[in-house]
Amino acid sequence: MFNKMIHHNAPSGEDCTKLCCTKIKNFGVKIGKTDIFSQVNIHIHCGQLTALIGPNGAGKSTLLKAILGEVGHTGDLHYVDAKGQHTGHPVIGYVPQYLNFDVSSPTSVMDIFMACLTSRPVWLCSSKKLRPRVLAGLKRVKAEHLIDRRLGALSGGELQRVLLALSLDPIPDLLLLDEPVSGVDQNGLELFYEIVADLREKEDMAIILISHDLNLVAKHADQVVLLNKKVVCQGTPHEVFKDERAKKIFGMLIAPAEEKGVEA
Repeated sequence: MFNKMIHHNAPSGEDCTKLCCTKIKNFGVKIGKTDIFSQVNIHIHCGQLTALIGPNGAGKSTLLKAILGEVGHTGDLHYVDAKGQHTGHPVIGYVPQYLNFDVSSPTSVMDIFMACLTSRPVWLCSSKKLRPRVLAGLKRVKAEHLIDRRLGALSGGELQRVLLALSLDPIPDLLLLDEPVSGVDQNGLELFYEIVADLREKEDMAIILISHDLNLVAKHADQVVLLNKKVVCQGTPHEVFKDERAKKIFGMLIAPAEEKGVEA
């Protein structure tokens, strides 16, 4: 599932802001007696990229799954549309870190779009009606030339752009990116972030990105949230990377990010 409608009830008396925004309130996930994370509060405006960073096991991917409704959690997700009204029905797009599939399969990019966009088996559907829609979606991520390519023949960067295109149909209110460029080469990585920046500007969507690349976080993020079982600190990249708690967790990894992407 790369794009879904999430239904949450939001109290009518609570206003987030007059601008489109998503508010994650007091999120917590517990498995057995173990707290994966607790009391997570994040406020994201449309058009804003929020980077979620933290050590392995901090609960980052689980938080995205909780937002998607795939993991049971405490707390609420409040969505406010551009008119300042609580709709409670945000459309959420999701790009996973990787996709498990048989690389020897003849499944094409067009096939996976048909499988996701129709309720009928692919072999019973005609691709003629859907092809213009799929081409338009792939064009948005500079990948329309891949429409007939086998999934197993795609490079890591190409596959992630295809998954990104899937997550954008329909255009979501909130886009979740779970380490989407892990293992992608430098050219593919830069192209992916260029596309995300363009989407943020043109579509005015809220984006949550999990990343371990602090240089890219410093360069592209509007807001950084350091998660380690709870929100340790949050703010601009400059504020978070200067925070002693972040330096304690990341050590020397913070220095390159500060020098390259954040003004002193």
